Amino acid sequence: MKVCMLGDAQHVEEAEKMGLDYMDVEALKKMNKNKKLVKKLAKKYHAFVASEAIIKQIPRLLGPGKFPTLVTHQESLESKVNETKATVKFQLKKVLCMGVAVGNCAMEEKQIFQNVQMSVNFLVSLLKKNWQNVRCLYLKSTMGKVIRVF
Repeated sequence: MKVCMLGDAQHVEEAEKMGLDYMDVEALKKMNKNKKLVKKLAKKYHAFVASEAIIKQIPRLLGPGKFPTLVTHQESLESKVNETKATVKFQLKKVLCMGVAVGNCAMEEKQIFQNVQMSVNFLVSLLKKNWQNVRCLYLKSTMGKVIRVF
């Protein structure tokens, strides 16, 4: 998962030490005029972390679905980045179907099982009629066959 730091001088310095991609305020101002560069930036990264000083400008710049995670000077940038990487987004649009990443090849079976269990239980708890609103549930790896679970 690729994360980019959008921030002031102090956060940019921290990001540089961590080896994290970053952009400072001046680079963002230059990019603001060129919509193609902004779209390219938004597609390049999965998530953004931003300083509190410039967070107000960013949602308009990057568009929907790319709202950055706020980081203050009191918090550790590294912990915020790790927290952002561990976050799972559920997006349900008009179609009554959704997909969620619950693991990767490096994870053990037990971890993947726990992630599947937690994400399914969380999603079902959000529904008004709980399991009555779930018609079917499938598991699938990237290039693998679909397995019906429910």
